[in-house]
Amino acid sequence: MRFISEMPYGETSSDGVREQLFTLGEIPGVLWTPQGAAGTRPLILLGHGGGQHKKAPDILARAHRFVAECGFAAVAVDVPGHGDRPPHEEYHRIATENQARVAAGAELAPLIADFQALVARRTVPEWRAVLDAVQRLDHVGAGPVGYWGISLGCGLGVPFVAAEPRVRAAVLGLGGALASAEAAARITVPVEFLVQWDDERVPRDQSLALFDALASAEKTLHANPGAHGEVPAFELDSTLRFFARHLV
Repeated sequence: MRFISEMPYGETSSDGVREQLFTLGEIPGVLWTPQGAAGTRPLILLGHGGGQHKKAPDILARAHRFVAECGFAAVAVDVPGHGDRPPHEEYHRIATENQARVAAGAELAPLIADFQALVARRTVPEWRAVLDAVQRLDHVGAGPVGYWGISLGCGLGVPFVAAEPRVRAAVLGLGGALASAEAAARITVPVEFLVQWDDERVPRDQSLALFDALASAEKTLHANPGAHGEVPAFELDSTLRFFARHLV
C-alpha cells in the first residue's frame, strides 16, 4: 500500500476527519480516519454505485459521518472501469452491448445481474486484499469490519460479504436475486436491506427475493417509495445506528 496524498477535513471543528489517498497495486483507494487517531477501531468498506467512484458525494457523506460521529475508519476503492482506473475494454464492450439490447426491448435486470456477477469475480479478491492492507495500519488495526453498498455496491457486495469472515454486519440494497441469491444464502451476519418500491432498474420482486435469500437470523427490510436513485437521506441515520449496534 502506497499513500499518495492526504487532506484534513473539518479543520475548524472538533470532528476532524483525515483523508488519505492510496494505491494498492493497480487499485486506487481512499481511507478516512479520525484526525490524530491511534489504535484499533471498526472499519467500514464502502462500495460505490455504477458509474460512480470512491469519492462520489454519497460515499463521502457516509464516510465522514462514520468517522466523525462513530470514530470508525472507512475505506473505498474504485472498481474496475471506474474513477481513476483505466477503461476496461471487456466491461465497456458488454455495457455497450447491453444498452443496445435494452433499446431493442430486452429486460434490463438480467443484463445487470450478469454484468455484476462478472465484475464481482475480480472485485472480491481485490477488496479482501485492501482489507488486509488497511488493517495492518496502526491507526486502523484488525477491528470488526462492516460493509455498505447499494446498487452496484450490492451486486458486488453480496458475494464479498459471503466470502469474507471479517465482515460482521452489512447494509445492502437496490439489488436483485438473479445474480446474488446463491451468495446471499451464505450470508449469516446481520443485514439492513434497502428497497426502493418504484425502482425502475431492479424489479421489486427481485429485490424482495434477494432479501428472502439472505440466511441472516437478523435482517431488516427498509422499503421506501421512489425510484432507484431516491433513497431517503434519513436512511443514513439508520445506517449509523445499525453499525454502531453491531460493531462497537
